[in-house]
Amino acid sequence: MVEHVEHLDVVIVGAGLSGIGAAWHLRDAFPGKSYALLESRQAMGGTWDLFRYPGVRSDSDMHTLGYRFRPWLDAKAIADGPSILSYIRATAEEAGIDKHIRYGHKVTAASWSTEDALWTVEAVTETGDVKRFTCGFLLCCSGYYRYDRGFTPEFPGAEDFAGTIVHPQKWPEDLDHTGKNVVVIGSGATAVTLVPAMAADAAHVTMVQRSPTYIVALPSKDAIANRLRSVLGPRRAYGVTRWKNALMQIVTYQLSRRRPDVVRRLLRKLTIKALPPGFDVDTHFNPVYNPWDQRLCVVPDGDLFRVLARGEASIVTDKITRFDATGVQLESGTHLDADVIVTATGLDLQVFGGATLTVDGEPVEVSKALTYKGMMLADVPNFAFTIGYTNASWTLKADLVSEFVVRVMKHMTATGKRIAVPVNDDPTLERRPLLDFAAGYVQRALHRLPQAGSRKPWQMGMSYVHDVVALRHGPLDDGAMRFTDPVAARSSVGATEAG
Repeated sequence: MVEHVEHLDVVIVGAGLSGIGAAWHLRDAFPGKSYALLESRQAMGGTWDLFRYPGVRSDSDMHTLGYRFRPWLDAKAIADGPSILSYIRATAEEAGIDKHIRYGHKVTAASWSTEDALWTVEAVTETGDVKRFTCGFLLCCSGYYRYDRGFTPEFPGAEDFAGTIVHPQKWPEDLDHTGKNVVVIGSGATAVTLVPAMAADAAHVTMVQRSPTYIVALPSKDAIANRLRSVLGPRRAYGVTRWKNALMQIVTYQLSRRRPDVVRRLLRKLTIKALPPGFDVDTHFNPVYNPWDQRLCVVPDGDLFRVLARGEASIVTDKITRFDATGVQLESGTHLDADVIVTATGLDLQVFGGATLTVDGEPVEVSKALTYKGMMLADVPNFAFTIGYTNASWTLKADLVSEFVVRVMKHMTATGKRIAVPVNDDPTLERRPLLDFAAGYVQRALHRLPQAGSRKPWQMGMSYVHDVVALRHGPLDDGAMRFTDPVAARSSVGATEAG
């Protein structure tokens, strides 16, 4: 059943880390504008409410994963999932954003009308009703992966396994691994989090990886940040620490790209130091790719290395041939007994939460669309989306996206224009993949993502410093962004058709 249409100035899709941040920026800049956050689930928090596996935590420090406008005050910089969720909820509640969230509203379609300068957004509720909203600006903060399922490859014999198979994205509340043999399949951030967390209660945990990942131990507490807080006060100390850590991320990334052998040798030395003498570091912690071709995995206080050193967990680098009734058979001939198998095998990427876009009756082919500054689509008016950095904390980029959208909206208000749309007039512009990142979950989905261009402003920025300059202070009138109104837009279309 379709109910009446509700009009709002802005619709934000998603009430996770990005959506709550976007709502804060909107509310701060435009206290009088009406808005709503359409959230498909029954809780805010996005990733930090969805994932419930043991030990779930950030793999970025909270001084950069936290919001620019709200200091992170906990002593631990590498925080656990519940602490991050509390931070998001507190941000929403203190700003009154929680009152604007419509839970159980899954956005399935959005159509733009140039004549009306409005989006019509359709959302399906959990009861199957279809609700419609119109808005002047649509901001998609739904992340870039499917919430209803993760990625799990087909494992022959999985149906024969007598124990429990679980994906971290769908962790059962009643799963008890105490005293059991656990096999964790994967080598990414989730796997290296699960192994030490489960080793505390399991009989033994074995991490099976097809190929190694770069893993670096960092202190869970930022001693400099905690000291600065006592000297400068929370807000100023947070700003200084945020820039300190952002710059450290940039330096590490740039050094990895320019001098990969140097970084590789350094990481190898640190790993050897963290493990017992004779540990086969070159087999299990020496990837074939260069540092930051994929994201570095952070282990707070070296927890993964500690459980490996104590023998509570082990790591196997091999290929799985099949599951059987009692565990996992490997290509080398080794059999791993298991009561519980965890498939920490990654995400299944999805654009705009699966919603379809239409502009003046024409479907938008997202996989062929060109991105503007990594946050808008060419020829799609009054629409922006949030995709964070792959080489730094997500929220560093999410904050900048929200700030840029606010700048665009302020310019529209000041000039009396109702439409903002990026337009590419350069036929020589070459198309590139949106994300230059070798991680498997990205490579599997590149054909579904929009595309980037070979030149600015059509590139996906991955440098926080450059983006601060371009998005926070750069000119809006850059030759690609067009500000107009419905009459002018119709005239332009008519002139094009006549020509």
